[in-house]
Amino acid sequence: MLENSFENIIINWYTANKRDLPWRNTQNPYYIWISEIMLQQTRVNQCLPYFNRFISRFPTISALAEAPTDDVLKHWEGLGYYSRARNIHFTAKHIHENLGGNFPTTFNEIIKLKGIGPYTSSAISSFAFKEKVAVVDGNVFRVLARYFNIDLDIALGSSMKYFQDLANELIPESMPDTFNQAIMEFGAMQCVPQNPNCEICPLQKNCEAFHKKLVDKLPIKIKKLKIKNRTLHYFWVQSIDNKILVNKRKSGDIWEGLYELVLIEKEASVEELIIDLQSIIGDNKLTLTQTFGPINHQLTHQKLTANFYIVNLNNQFKNDLKTYQVVDVAEFETLPKSVLSIKFLQKWQK
Repeated sequence: MLENSFENIIINWYTANKRDLPWRNTQNPYYIWISEIMLQQTRVNQCLPYFNRFISRFPTISALAEAPTDDVLKHWEGLGYYSRARNIHFTAKHIHENLGGNFPTTFNEIIKLKGIGPYTSSAISSFAFKEKVAVVDGNVFRVLARYFNIDLDIALGSSMKYFQDLANELIPESMPDTFNQAIMEFGAMQCVPQNPNCEICPLQKNCEAFHKKLVDKLPIKIKKLKIKNRTLHYFWVQSIDNKILVNKRKSGDIWEGLYELVLIEKEASVEELIIDLQSIIGDNKLTLTQTFGPINHQLTHQKLTANFYIVNLNNQFKNDLKTYQVVDVAEFETLPKSVLSIKFLQKWQK
C-alpha cells in the first residue's frame, strides 16, 4: 500500500480519530450483527445505551433465541423500525436451532439470513472474520462520490453496483476490517453531509469535488419518498378498578407486535369518535376527562398526527370487547410500545 494512497490516508486518519465504541472492541459476530442492525436508521449516540442494554439482557445468540418476543420488543422499545427486532429474533432462533448456535463466517452464508442484506453481511464478514469485501453505506457513498467526482444517482441499483465494485478495488488485502471501519467513520465524522470542513481534510489534495467546487452537490440522490399522512385517535379507557384496554398490533402495518391503546383512525369530530368508541366498549358508561395533542411523529414513509383522550368508566369492563385486552394500568408500562405511545405517557405524566 502506497504511503499517500487513498486507503492509507483513510486508515491513518481513522487510527488517530476513531470513536471508542463497544462493537469495535470485539470480533464477536453476534455483537457486531446486533450493532449493525441497530445502527440502521439510528445515530451512534442514540444506539449506544440500547446496544449495552440489549447485550446485557441477551448476551448470547441462544439467550436471544430463547427469549419471549415481547421481551425482545420491549428491549427494542424506542429505537423504531421494529421489523428489525423481529428479524433478529427470528434469525437468532434459526442459528440456535439449525446451525448449532454458530454464526456463519462468510459473506455468502451470512447474506442468506433473514433481515441481513449486502451491507450488513459485508460488515459482519469483514469485521468479525476479516473477509475482503467492502461495505457501502451512506457514508461510503458520500466519500467516494466526492473524492472521485461520481455523478451517479445513488438511488439506482446500477449505481450501487458501481460504488460496490469501486470500494472492492480499494479495500486492502491485509486489513479489510480496518479499512471498512475507517471509510465509514471518515464519512460520519469528517466528510459529513452538510458543510464539511474541507480545509483540514487529509484527502483534500486529490479530492475532485473539492477542486471542482462540487462538495455540496455530491452524492446525487434523485429518488424522493412519497409521504403518507395519517390521523390517529387513541383512547386511554380506564375502568373503575384501574384496568385499561390495549391492543396488540397485527402484521401488515407499522409497529407490528407492539401494544397500543384503543385506536380509531379517521378524520372525525370528538363527538363522532366517542360514538365509535362506545360501539367498542358496549353499554359501559364513559366520561371524557382530558385530551392531549396533536402529537406529531415522523416515520420514513409516513407522517402521523395523533390525539390522545382520557376516558373513565364508572364500572368494570364487560365482555365482548372485540380484539382488545383488559390489563392493569401498571402492566401497560411493561409492554413494548411505540415511541408515539411513549411520547404521550411522558406528556401526560408530567
